[in-house]
Amino acid sequence: MLASDGQALALLRKEFPEMESHEMASYNIEYAKNGKHFKWKLITEIPNMINAVVREHKFVKKMVDKGEIAGIISDNRLGAYDKRVPSIFITHQLNVLTGNTTYLTSKMHHFFIQNFNECWVPDFEAADNLSGKLGHLKRSRLKVKYIGPLSRFEKNDSHKIYDLMIILSGPEPQRTMLEDKLFNQVKHYPGKVLFVRGKVEDEQEIFSVLNTTVYNFMTSSELETAINASDKVLSRSGYTTIMDLARLEKKAFFIPTPGQYEQEYLAKRLNFKGIAPMETQERFSMENLAKLDLFSGFRSAGRTEDFGALFHLFEGK
Repeated sequence: MLASDGQALALLRKEFPEMESHEMASYNIEYAKNGKHFKWKLITEIPNMINAVVREHKFVKKMVDKGEIAGIISDNRLGAYDKRVPSIFITHQLNVLTGNTTYLTSKMHHFFIQNFNECWVPDFEAADNLSGKLGHLKRSRLKVKYIGPLSRFEKNDSHKIYDLMIILSGPEPQRTMLEDKLFNQVKHYPGKVLFVRGKVEDEQEIFSVLNTTVYNFMTSSELETAINASDKVLSRSGYTTIMDLARLEKKAFFIPTPGQYEQEYLAKRLNFKGIAPMETQERFSMENLAKLDLFSGFRSAGRTEDFGALFHLFEGK
């Protein structure tokens, strides 16, 4: 059974049309146009977030009351748990970076996570990991398990079709602002470009402009094929994207969403480690992509956890 809201639910329904799905309360977070105001805009949204957490918890309780749920895996849905069934929380953010309020926001996050039986972190526990201080605490009472980076994709040796693939994602209005900027510049890129706008709509739209093929969205299988067939990738530095690119061992350039501390931290960390270059949205130009030749790109992320052992928690008596 699937439960989500907004574009995430729309995408899940396209990926798994055979599965029962439900619409949950939306957090309805609106992001600032100016990255400098990101944190304070987010703080004003806290009452809406708490309201959504309460509503999603009531939804889960109702489903458990009906006997329709025997276990829960929550992807960062803070209220999606019930003490009567095994409840798992998945996150790479054990530390929620918000500048000088990081300690407070992290403690608030831990307060909700402790309601779950376990917290699964999609990363390695060892030093050679992807999330850095986001997914690793010096000490904690949380029941944390590191399950290895997760990705829907598999690497293959596809014939290269595109010199550059641009993948947009994330909250508005920053997604559209970056799209407008890149679309104006990409026509001057000396190569074949695939441009995925990241807008999940009822119908898939495809059109071409000069050297660029544009999709409004792609399904998982289409993305897997396209990324494998692309020489370089330009995208946001969201953690899911990083895990996918690590699995596919790609060369990538990152533009973090302005004001999002998590994306800025991950992009700077990968830049410092010599894996992938980054630039701010304000300063980026297509000429920056020349830096890719100086970076190693992602290497194999290695093994993942034994899922048979992990899912033992959900086995009936």
